[in-house]
Amino acid sequence: MARGVRTRLGSVLVPALALLATALSSGPARPHTVVPAPLFEQQVLFTASRDPGYACFRIPAVVRTNAGTLLAFAEGRVLNCGDAADIDIVLKRSTDGGRTWGPLRVVDEGAGDTHGNPAPVVDRATGRVLLAATYNTGRTDSAPCGAPCDRTPWLRHSDDDGLTWSAARELSPEIRPRGWNSWYATGPGHGIQLTRGPHAGRLVFGVNAESREGGRVRARHAALAVSDDGGAHWRVGAVDSWPVAADGTFRQQPSELTPAERADGSVLVSGREQGGTDLGHRTQAVSRDGGDSFAAPFEALPGLYTPQVQGALLRLGGRLLLSAPADPDRRRTLTVRSSYDGGRTWDSVDRGTRITSDWSGYSDLVAVDADTVGLLYEGGAADARDEIRFARFTEDWLAPRRGPDPTTPDLAPHGRPAAVLGGAAPTGGAVGGALSFDGADDAVRLPFREQLPLGERNFTVALWFRYSAAAGEQPMVWMGGTGAAQPQVRVWGEPARGRIQGLITVREGAAAARSVAVRSAGAYDDGRWHRLALRRGGGRLTLFVDGTVVGASADVPGSVSRDAPFGVHVGQRMDGRAFFRGALDEVRVWDRALGDAELSGGRPAGPGGSVLWLPLDEVSGP
Repeated sequence: MARGVRTRLGSVLVPALALLATALSSGPARPHTVVPAPLFEQQVLFTASRDPGYACFRIPAVVRTNAGTLLAFAEGRVLNCGDAADIDIVLKRSTDGGRTWGPLRVVDEGAGDTHGNPAPVVDRATGRVLLAATYNTGRTDSAPCGAPCDRTPWLRHSDDDGLTWSAARELSPEIRPRGWNSWYATGPGHGIQLTRGPHAGRLVFGVNAESREGGRVRARHAALAVSDDGGAHWRVGAVDSWPVAADGTFRQQPSELTPAERADGSVLVSGREQGGTDLGHRTQAVSRDGGDSFAAPFEALPGLYTPQVQGALLRLGGRLLLSAPADPDRRRTLTVRSSYDGGRTWDSVDRGTRITSDWSGYSDLVAVDADTVGLLYEGGAADARDEIRFARFTEDWLAPRRGPDPTTPDLAPHGRPAAVLGGAAPTGGAVGGALSFDGADDAVRLPFREQLPLGERNFTVALWFRYSAAAGEQPMVWMGGTGAAQPQVRVWGEPARGRIQGLITVREGAAAARSVAVRSAGAYDDGRWHRLALRRGGGRLTLFVDGTVVGASADVPGSVSRDAPFGVHVGQRMDGRAFFRGALDEVRVWDRALGDAELSGGRPAGPGGSVLWLPLDEVSGP
């Protein structure tokens, strides 16, 4: 077997163990204690340059057998990296906890067709490894599967730890209802076996599908496939269906489902959300009856920042882990985040543990042993599809659970204290006190609440700013998503270009996103206080500085907060790639267009119409 290269985060070797001596006191010397040091090591597992015959590897999945063997699956894409060409399901095995791996094996040969979406699950009672997958007719180009796509679920099994595999049998009669007649997909990523309650021993994995009628998709379905006899027979359990309107809009399409059994025996199911009008790129639901039904429809998670991508869950002691890229717009910065309350809330990006700063995409998690987690993920310096890597780490390598952040009050109706991050500190303001920001990691982040998204309404964003930075992007307020296609509202300075900018990006119906920007003729980076306002109203987007119009443009109709991760950040880009250096004061947003007289008066009176109101004159807490 070829020995993998061990690396730290950033490709530097991390020792697996370190000896820590106890401190010497004035009395007799105490015995030395051997304490394991936090471990992180990783290696490239699948790559076209190392595994000839394939142009690309994608869609990782990994499980641990009863004998402790790790089975790492992937799609071996023969012709190109497209989703619907000639694709095999391939496997590598490790019998030493992922330190070394055997050669590539073909488990399920496409032979010109697409055999993909591996969803393995282990029956602990028998040791049998079951591998669900989805087949469709292959293409010779890199285009996606046509609509409707002839996707069907199949199943193989292994009784010798993945050395040999049974012939495939089709599962359509069991888990593909007749009306699910367009797109269909298993997993991808590992399934689970329940260990608690009346359904202990049940096997569960996720599927998603579409119903097509009259030449268009009418509904999308998220479901669980369950087996109570070790995989001999399967049926559709919990189902959540979402209609698609005639204009092509829909609220959600939960897909690429990953399940995890919670400590109380209920099943949390996390999915990718893409293109729906609900906010967020992650969505989740809970089953309290072993996967027979969902307790409530899937609920989108606006504040859990990920791009549109698959992710993976794993229960680790008293917490759940989620692996997914953390950039809200692009597949990069794969991060492991934790939930300590069964998935009701998740760590924000700044509390998670970054696995890589590279491009990164799909991933899967596995418990290697009682102390070690394995992470199989797509990554690359140039593209997330460059290679598939396997990382091993211990729980104590993850970022420790952090206490509450300092806060500053939000005086708007229904307002909740906003988190003060990085050490933003009080300073003298234009109106009472203010906060200073160091341009490195200082920011203020508001917790999500339903009043913050502005939708299609008119609005006004106003604040006082003071800065003297000569370069760099200087974000002041950011509401919504990020990137060219995500609805958002933002204002920022560009001193090197000599301007202040305001921008909105909107979505209307099923049409593509559109943006409008307004710019000043100066950067106002003179170190003095200036009042800025961005107003949407009267069919115009208008930028004011010190009560004077400095930029204006025709508005475009649509929602400034739809179908994307949503956050409100002061002094920070939503994706954390730029921070403000200077001071900010009296940040306010109204869900109405303020009049010219109100904007020239310096400070509109009262909270009427306020969506947020941050005086920024005090910081409380740790």
